Amino acid sequence: MPLDWAQTQTNLGTTLRVLGERDGGTARLEEAAVAFRDALKERTREREPLGWSTTCNNLGSVFKTLGDRNGQPELLEQAVAAYNDALKERTRERLPLFWAMTQSNLGSALMCLGKLDSGTARLRDAVAIFRNALKECTRERAPLDWATIQSNLGAALGMLGLRENETSPLDEAVVAFREALKERTRERVPLDWATTQNNLGINLIAIGMRESGSARLKEAIVAFRDALKERTRDRVPLDWAETQHKLGIALSELGGRESGTASLEEAVVAFRDALKESNLKWTPDVGPGIAGVKV
Repeated sequence: MPLDWAQTQTNLGTTLRVLGERDGGTARLEEAAVAFRDALKERTREREPLGWSTTCNNLGSVFKTLGDRNGQPELLEQAVAAYNDALKERTRERLPLFWAMTQSNLGSALMCLGKLDSGTARLRDAVAIFRNALKECTRERAPLDWATIQSNLGAALGMLGLRENETSPLDEAVVAFREALKERTRERVPLDWATTQNNLGINLIAIGMRESGSARLKEAIVAFRDALKERTRDRVPLDWAETQHKLGIALSELGGRESGTASLEEAVVAFRDALKESNLKWTPDVGPGIAGVKV
């Protein structure tokens, strides 16, 4: 039966996608894309509209992961097209939560595209789409999905603020990350909690650079130290090194504003810790200059 064949292709694609997301390569993801495309030969919009939209959404997720992993905008554009196809049947009226999650996926693909170009249009679109998704994916209805969208919204706002050199989006990003942490707790999702703490700290540093006081920098230091409670060297060495590097930047900037040397000494320790994983080819993100170093 053709529809049974298409369902099996979809199941195969889903399994290959999960494997591909875990192994860090591209072969499994490329196989998943083939399986989903084969499924769509029989699982058409006319024959099975909701099944078709689900497969389109899954195909979009494969393209998004591949495009983000390889820095290939053409794959991200294919992800955007697949998500937009899915939304033709996954409407807000028919399936509000599925609509919201596909909107969130679309926003993530646009945010990845926004990272690759020098403009702000894609980032602005992503911010609008994440906010749209939150109209249906509420904290009461789906708390962890709501927290994920809040975290993605914070990331898009943070990139927008850095790109435009504006504080307002950075302030909004901090609010979004703190909202996410209401459900992304250490007890429930420790590594997601740590990632959100790390992202919160990055935005607090960026705001702190623009202010004469030290309150935001101190908040950033707290956030990074919290992140390191779960981002340990044994568990996630590259993430641990990244957070150590960001902690060093916050301490260095704070130390440059203080008369004593304690914060600067702590910054040296953090930077040296980060360098312990340099043999793993960890490369810190490049961002705005902070106290003579790069974020």
